[in-house]
Amino acid sequence: MTRKPADTYSPLYFLAALGAGGLSVTFFMYLMFWVPHPGRPVPIFEDIFAAFTNGPAALQAGIVIAVIGIAAMTFLNVKYLLWNYSALARFQKTEAYKALRNSNGETTLLAAPLATAMTVNALFIVGLVFVPGLWTIIEYLFPLALVAFGVLGVWALRLIGDFLGRVLSEGGVFDVTSHNSFAQLLPAFALAMIGVGFSAPAAMSLMPATVAISLVISTFFAIAALVYTVVALITAFGSMLQHGTAREAGPTLMVIVPIVTILSILFLRQAHGLHTTFQTHDNAGATMVWLSQMIALQVLFLMLGLTVLRRQGYFSDFVFGSKTSPGSYALVCPGVAFSVLLHFFVNKGLVAAGVIAQFGALYWGITAIALASQILMILLVLRLNKQHFSEAPAPSAVAAE
Repeated sequence: MTRKPADTYSPLYFLAALGAGGLSVTFFMYLMFWVPHPGRPVPIFEDIFAAFTNGPAALQAGIVIAVIGIAAMTFLNVKYLLWNYSALARFQKTEAYKALRNSNGETTLLAAPLATAMTVNALFIVGLVFVPGLWTIIEYLFPLALVAFGVLGVWALRLIGDFLGRVLSEGGVFDVTSHNSFAQLLPAFALAMIGVGFSAPAAMSLMPATVAISLVISTFFAIAALVYTVVALITAFGSMLQHGTAREAGPTLMVIVPIVTILSILFLRQAHGLHTTFQTHDNAGATMVWLSQMIALQVLFLMLGLTVLRRQGYFSDFVFGSKTSPGSYALVCPGVAFSVLLHFFVNKGLVAAGVIAQFGALYWGITAIALASQILMILLVLRLNKQHFSEAPAPSAVAAE
């Protein structure tokens, strides 16, 4: 009987759904920044239809690519999310699951609320793009979105509470020697993703109460994500200096990149809500500098991660070779996140500050980097999906802890 790597289940396979969902956002960036949407923070079906009907051929082509990309990647996102729920339900009945709940790898369970929050965001994008008249009832949808993310937030906090309650109340149950990666940042990633979901009404709602609730709760999750990130980074880096980086968990060295993108979007949404609802004043120049700082932070961690992965021969073994690890899907998130934030840097930073002209040569030169990163991640997702869900390998999948 032939077996697929995914038959040896790990909760990290939720990252397969997460990566596809993130790619749907990269396609939405085309519409967000290339399609005019006056009076609204995001483009909707009517804006997209008008631009496709009356716009130039290049814009029409971009819209077609974006719409197809959003539909295809959201389909993969939902497909692999449902597969993971089914596989996780079976996994929870095994002894391997009990062992996971009593190891460092317990935090991999946070991949479930993380991927689910991404799916909620992706489906919201699908609604904006494909559903006519959605904006007329948008204020009624925001409370439902807040409830949905509230459920995910409680789920994530309970998982984190179980883990921290166990390791902080019982001595010697956390294996510091296997803490030699950034795998323990997964809870921070999940908190940030839930937080950015909570921040959406702040940027889009016209109801002061809805905006205020969005601002307060998204701030809680942003602060929680930041605190967890700092603690996990410091403790993990010390272990890595002593023991080296765990090979199968090497891709986690770049998990800071998606956390930075998610929190940056969260704070941009909050700033927009404060400006439109509470009449605070933002500064285009300051936003440009701040976004450049976030990009710089991402580039530094990309350089660190790629250096270690290259020295360890990770790509030759786990991406292009015969070995498999569900942690390989963590490679998708940094490329997707860098592409998305670069779009924001170009449009909300450089263009908004008047540094470059929209759709000029320099604009497309920088945007090309974002598009190249997006294309590479699409190819990587297709490669990993084939590797883990289609082929029958000799070795078993290895789970990162």
